[in-house]
Amino acid sequence: MNSIQNDSNVHEYQAVFKKIADNIEKVMRGQAGAVRLLLSAFAGSGHVLLEDYPGTGKTTLAKVLAKSIDSDFKRIQFTPDLLPSDILGVSVFDQTARSFRFHRGPVFTNILLADEINRASPRTQSALLEAMAESQVSIDGKLRALEDLFFVVATQNPVESSGVYPLPEAQMDRFAVRFALGYVTPEQEVDILSDQREFHPLDQISSCVTKADILQLKKRIGKVRISDELKRYIVDIVAGTRTAPGVRLGASPRASLAMMKTAQALALFDGLNFVTPDHVREIAVPVTAHRLVMEPQARFAGNTAENTVREVVDSIRAPS
Repeated sequence: MNSIQNDSNVHEYQAVFKKIADNIEKVMRGQAGAVRLLLSAFAGSGHVLLEDYPGTGKTTLAKVLAKSIDSDFKRIQFTPDLLPSDILGVSVFDQTARSFRFHRGPVFTNILLADEINRASPRTQSALLEAMAESQVSIDGKLRALEDLFFVVATQNPVESSGVYPLPEAQMDRFAVRFALGYVTPEQEVDILSDQREFHPLDQISSCVTKADILQLKKRIGKVRISDELKRYIVDIVAGTRTAPGVRLGASPRASLAMMKTAQALALFDGLNFVTPDHVREIAVPVTAHRLVMEPQARFAGNTAENTVREVVDSIRAPS
């Protein structure tokens, strides 16, 4: 498969998005919006948290993304007894060489599925902090760089309270986007039953783009134009969450960066070389809401972080 050579043709990069999206939607029925969010975060160099009920397809979505790209994929099933070394790796003494040899953990991959991430202890969860923020890990006093293409898809069940450890604010802030898949329509669910009557369609999926294609796509995202007015619009939205009623802790500048990069990816997904206000509005809630810490009184009153972000966006005039 030939990698993309022409850096100026926006539609060639849009075609890469479409290839992956079409491949994923062969398995994920009725999830075009979720696929769009996943790929925008992926291309925008962010990480994704899928938070939804069991059986909605969170793990399958991560798997089909990995199978659509000719790259390395690892899955970690998070459990209470999981240790940081089970993620990062460990040094083992080699009797023959009379020295320690480092055995790399599953974090040294391209696409990492952190399944049920909130089942592991905070100590183990923290093993991903440096990896997700800086694409490197510190082990035995040495900095070890991760792969050029490193993307974390984490899943968690929002309704469980037994045997889980809620992700701290610092960990939540590492995710560029959080979203749910939700239930599909009855007609789409019938299609899912038909698809899996004899075999799982995931078994029939093969890669449609190369790792080189994705790395070029990620570089091209940074060249998508975004005006100073739209940058200020993003900053005003994020700053508005810090003073919104019922919010104890608002979003950080990391949210502004994630919103800009994800909006740039959405623009390229749409075949545009520039970001529009609609792209910013589309991504505002998935990028920002999970970073807010609401006051207890606001939660008891039914005021959610998602509604707060929507109110902030509605209160700020978008540039024309």
